[in-house]
Amino acid sequence: MTFKKINAFLHLWLGLGSGLIVFIVSITGCIYVFEKEIRSLYEPWQYVKPQQEAFLLPTQLTGLATAKMGGLKPNSIRYGQKDEAVTVSNFNRKKGTSVVVFMNPYTGELIHTEKKNRKSNADFFRFILNGHRALWLPYPIGRPIVGAAVLIFVLLLISGITLWWPKKWIKSIRDKSFKIKWNASFKRKNYDLHNVLGFYTFLFLLLISLTGLVYSYKWYSKSVYWLSSGGRPMKEFKRALSDTTTTGTFKPTDVDRLYSRIVASDQMENILVSLPEKPSDAIGFVVYLKAGTLYKTNRYNFDQLSLKPITDGSPFSGRYEDASAADKLRRMNYDLHIGAILGIPTKILAFLASLISASLPVTGFIIWYNRKFKKKKKTGKAPILTQKKGAGQKTPKIKQAEAMEV
Repeated sequence: MTFKKINAFLHLWLGLGSGLIVFIVSITGCIYVFEKEIRSLYEPWQYVKPQQEAFLLPTQLTGLATAKMGGLKPNSIRYGQKDEAVTVSNFNRKKGTSVVVFMNPYTGELIHTEKKNRKSNADFFRFILNGHRALWLPYPIGRPIVGAAVLIFVLLLISGITLWWPKKWIKSIRDKSFKIKWNASFKRKNYDLHNVLGFYTFLFLLLISLTGLVYSYKWYSKSVYWLSSGGRPMKEFKRALSDTTTTGTFKPTDVDRLYSRIVASDQMENILVSLPEKPSDAIGFVVYLKAGTLYKTNRYNFDQLSLKPITDGSPFSGRYEDASAADKLRRMNYDLHIGAILGIPTKILAFLASLISASLPVTGFIIWYNRKFKKKKKTGKAPILTQKKGAGQKTPKIKQAEAMEV
């Protein structure tokens, strides 16, 4: 009983304390799940008419795009599938700004140009993402708050399933634990929505929360990798660097050669090409083997002068088929978090789970409010209690006020 009281106390007050943050993080995550699909509805410049011809080479695309980038030098090219536009971009890591040019990959025709800013909320999905990650606060302030709220939410899920667990598995209790009584009062329906839906989404929400914590706490991320790898420490991802002691001049046509070689060898869906800006930058390729996901990739980096392969030893480097089980699990983290791991079916599950997650603080607050503040409505007359009559005794009536208190 003591454990149950402590558990209920923690569930209540941790829930009230973190409820608003959990609601914001859940509802923004729910919306962001289908970002790509929603964008495709109102951004027609993402698509082109597929052709049988090969895509233009990186140098051909950058040469045509530079004139539209206001004097900025392209530092990345993303090739999509046959019906998708190619994007040539300049991304400034320090400022978090980028200029993106959408082009026809077969002809080099310029389709659309846009400027983006990670700190700006002008773009709808950037606004949603900033709320999800940092509550629209500066990232150094908002991200620790979100991380703490998600950690508390994990504790709430565990304490909630403990409170839900039936004492006895008889039919009447099972019905209350697994079914929502839609024809009951509002209070009962609200309780069932909190209790029953919380149970059905428990595992999904636990998975989403635990994968989200990877982005909040380095100690947690390293601990998960250490456990999954059998005690092997995780090397953090770092930008691959070229050997600056080598003399020579970078040749853009080397990027074309590497690109052609990789396209011929890998069965890809998309490919991201990173172009060097400084003598220490490497030439990078991220080959996406499965459309719509980030985990199944081959990552290659080459010295910009010698063209020798470079690796940083992190879980993200190298070919997917050569990665260890722990490395593959770490690569899958983002796709597990947003539900993209198996495509649309798991995205729908993530959407519904996040929507229910947003409802839990609301239904939980209503349960607490009803118990704490809402008075019971007095309807009808109070029952009259009687005592058993002995011989010659009259039945005494209890006053109405006293009966109401009983």
